[in-house]
Amino acid sequence: MQVKCQMPDSKDLGDENTHTATNGLPFPWSKVRLPNYIVPIHYHLLVHPNLTTSQFAGSVKIEIDVKNNTNWVVLHSRNLNVTKATVLDETEAHLSDKVLPVLEYPPHEQIAIFSPKILTSGEKYFLHLEFGAPLCDGFFGLYKSTYKTKTGQTRVLASTHFEPTLARMAFPCFDEPNFKANFTVRLIRDASHIALSNMPIEQTVELGNDLFEDRFETSVQMSTYLVALIVCDFRSVTGRTSSGIDISIYAVPDKWNQTHYALEAAVKILQFYEQYFNIYYPLPKLDLVAIPDFQSGAMENWGLNTYRETSLLYDPETSSASDKMWVTMVIGHELAHQWFGNLVTMEWWNDIWLNEGFARYMEFVSVEATYPELRVEDYLLHTCFAAIGRDSLNSSRPISSAAENPTQIKEMFDTVSYDKGACILHMLRHFLTDDVFQSGIIRYLRKFKYSNARNEDLWDSLANTCSEDEFAGGEYCYSSAQATKNAYHYAGEHMDLKAIMNTWTLQRGIPLVRVNRKGSKLHLHQERFIKTIQPTHPLWPSLQKGYLWYIPLTYKTSHSKDDVRHLMEAKSDVLDVDESVEWVKFNSDMNGYYIVHYEGDGWERLSELLRRNHTALSFKDRANLIHNIFQLVTAGKVSLETALNLIQYLKSETHDVPLLEGLGYLEAFYKMIEKRNVPDVTQSLKTYILMFFRDVIDKQTWTDEGTLSERRLRSEVLSLACDFEHRPCVGKATKFFEDWLKSNGTLILPTDVVETVFSVGAQEDEGWTSLLEKYTISMSGAEKWKILSALTSSKDANKLRRLLDLGMEGQVIKTQDLGSVIYGVAKNPVGHVLAWNFVKENWNKLVEKFQLGSFSIRNIIIGTTSQFSSREELNDIKAFFESIWEHSSQLRATQVAVENVEKNILWLERNLDALRSWLLKNVN
Repeated sequence: MQVKCQMPDSKDLGDENTHTATNGLPFPWSKVRLPNYIVPIHYHLLVHPNLTTSQFAGSVKIEIDVKNNTNWVVLHSRNLNVTKATVLDETEAHLSDKVLPVLEYPPHEQIAIFSPKILTSGEKYFLHLEFGAPLCDGFFGLYKSTYKTKTGQTRVLASTHFEPTLARMAFPCFDEPNFKANFTVRLIRDASHIALSNMPIEQTVELGNDLFEDRFETSVQMSTYLVALIVCDFRSVTGRTSSGIDISIYAVPDKWNQTHYALEAAVKILQFYEQYFNIYYPLPKLDLVAIPDFQSGAMENWGLNTYRETSLLYDPETSSASDKMWVTMVIGHELAHQWFGNLVTMEWWNDIWLNEGFARYMEFVSVEATYPELRVEDYLLHTCFAAIGRDSLNSSRPISSAAENPTQIKEMFDTVSYDKGACILHMLRHFLTDDVFQSGIIRYLRKFKYSNARNEDLWDSLANTCSEDEFAGGEYCYSSAQATKNAYHYAGEHMDLKAIMNTWTLQRGIPLVRVNRKGSKLHLHQERFIKTIQPTHPLWPSLQKGYLWYIPLTYKTSHSKDDVRHLMEAKSDVLDVDESVEWVKFNSDMNGYYIVHYEGDGWERLSELLRRNHTALSFKDRANLIHNIFQLVTAGKVSLETALNLIQYLKSETHDVPLLEGLGYLEAFYKMIEKRNVPDVTQSLKTYILMFFRDVIDKQTWTDEGTLSERRLRSEVLSLACDFEHRPCVGKATKFFEDWLKSNGTLILPTDVVETVFSVGAQEDEGWTSLLEKYTISMSGAEKWKILSALTSSKDANKLRRLLDLGMEGQVIKTQDLGSVIYGVAKNPVGHVLAWNFVKENWNKLVEKFQLGSFSIRNIIIGTTSQFSSREELNDIKAFFESIWEHSSQLRATQVAVENVEKNILWLERNLDALRSWLLKNVN
């Protein structure tokens, strides 16, 4: 039997008024956070996941250290049937002959065990618990996953996902990140399966009845959310790093041949991290496992990373250049966590960015060092653009934000923690210099290893004057003040790094720097950049009050060869330039996290520069200008005509990053206006895009040749051209698809264009049906992903509805991909209302499948509403959120969704007529 592992009723979470256990007795603890007077030292855990009955049973003996005298032990448990509880003294003798009562308080996911004999401060005891539960039907706790072999057989496995608050679903525990302990794990399995956990197997004992018990070595100290247990029948490939760490990649047997690239990447990246952090990876092995059912992209369990199959497996015949980049980046992310998150863990979830922001940033650092040909630096720009998109809404939040209950904690795993966190770290690294930044994080990791840290601990480590014993010899000893004193101009005698960085982590939003040139003077003013509320709005003064950032400004001029640097410490500032300077471009290479508005004739000067000699600026600067000006258009600070005139230079652009940035804005406008049913502007904009980018489109080859940059541009441009029904593109794609059909799906298509080919083929009944059949039998996650994207592009509403139903059923299309199906249908002009209605109709089922606060729920809410742009749609969204108030009131995603639609409405009100007029002038 399988159960839906549901959250307690959300309205009960955090309820401080009722503390009655399920048996009617008073519960001895009233807070969501556990008491700190009992500390776990060591877990001895035995679990038997029975794959036949879909149940698991186990026991745990927890060595605890008592800080204050008490009769109660309070810890976490959720959906577990605790059948026995005993307390033992230090010699493991029973403190009581009686069966100890176990009180349960589900709203806080806690249990309490009463000991008749007082547990004395300073003494050590053992808490022994026996428990059982069904394997979950979902993606969290200890759950059941399935896959089909090439011959159609269904195989079963058990896996875990505990982050952030789900270890308590697999065994009773002190499930908070600062309760670190050692873990000695034993897993029972049958002869046809293997067992995996964080550490290597120390011994295997035959139990009889075809059962075996694998006993694992004792772990290092770690948080409960990093424990991992797997029982499966996978195959692996293994390699070894130069420091002697065994790395293995596991996958279902039929996909074993797709594991080899991940092994190569993991070995190279782990070796890089050991050198960069100057700290050896502390475990003897590291397994990376591709799980068939997995909600997120991957999880960093120490020594046993788990991945969605598309995040780990690489098939040269079906995986594109972008797929290879994705796999490499995800591996770089999870391996960075072995230090940031695992070795040093945030003290509480309000600072989850210390884990996720660092891991996201180290993706770029590690892949740039190990696979320079992947040109990963290009993607950092897009990461920061995504962060700004979220951070420039009034509904944004500080990087470090309060979070108490599980729903609030899950919502912390968002764009702000990951992408903004990475971008301010990149800014900080550039501000401090590479050596100082590396020195500081090494100091941070060494000082807090096997323990927990907070925001200020990182700033203290980065600002330290290098006097610690561990830096004897000075190899990694640099002073942040010394390194930046000559590089940046700042008013104070001593740079207070904590004060500087608190302005970036403890307040929400992103700064706008307004630049107004008057002769030789650059007058600067900073304010909070908000796209959805204008300065004429009554709330504007209160939304600006108190906001001040310490901004590490950089800029280039027509006369400067190198960047000029300046630390802006006040609302207003003045800089001097030579009167003969023709242009000034701030935020060099977009190393800073801020928007720049060039007032007066500033934008016209930069537009003229791009038209005359765009290579005077780096490709990053060019992309940054395009991004900034269109963001300012949305905020009503720059006219759409000014922005469209600026990107006219793209006729001469050859680099994919600025090309795709400009094209991306035009495409986004088109998609929104198409759904508003404004046929004249829709057609004119389509004609303009095809005309303007004709040379770029026509020079694309339908191959996998070229650099990653060229291949990425090819995929994007041909996809758009065919979507716009550009005849040469559609003709070429149709011929490829017909050949593929004739080969019965065996023809190997160029991986960079296969999604475009499939999308064209999916517009016909036979093609759509053939693709769905291919989807059901494909052994390549990358290929299945491309097919699914193509299937959601159909203009047949009945087919789109069928996809949604298949995703909800979870058989042909796995439940893990349901969110992607909903989003894909929502992007389709035929399906955007269909997708939203589907979400409304199936809301409770979706929350049951994915959990409130999860990134899947967040993406479903924001993805299905992001292109709505009418007052009627806005009212419908608000009415639905009001109808599910007990859920929606806990979710920031609902605020983001509403604000996105308000932003779209404002954009159309301001710019639709201007766009129509501009197109009339420029289309012919």
